[in-house]
Amino acid sequence: MAVISSSQDTFQKDVLDEKGVVFVDFYADWCGPCKATTPIIDELAKDLKDVKFVKVNVDENQDLAGKYSVFSIPTFMVFEAGEVKNQFVGAHSKESFEEEIKKVTNV
Repeated sequence: MAVISSSQDTFQKDVLDEKGVVFVDFYADWCGPCKATTPIIDELAKDLKDVKFVKVNVDENQDLAGKYSVFSIPTFMVFEAGEVKNQFVGAHSKESFEEEIKKVTNV
């Protein structure tokens, strides 16, 4: 499954209304570590079929970033049934991302 882009207008439907696990990447186009993690996130989206992957551009969605206290980017959140179950910051390896996701679910 491809990573989808979400905004303040679609976040409710894309993330909060989902019953399962949703991995959210809060990023900015100018952010080096964000660019470094993009191919890893894309690969995880293909590998982990039971997890929905969503990206949110913090520059274009400042209210959403503020609501979730995103002070550093990249910030990653794992939601389950509309609730934040895990949150972490900074570039990670594929294995590290998988471990963070597994803290929420046994995917």
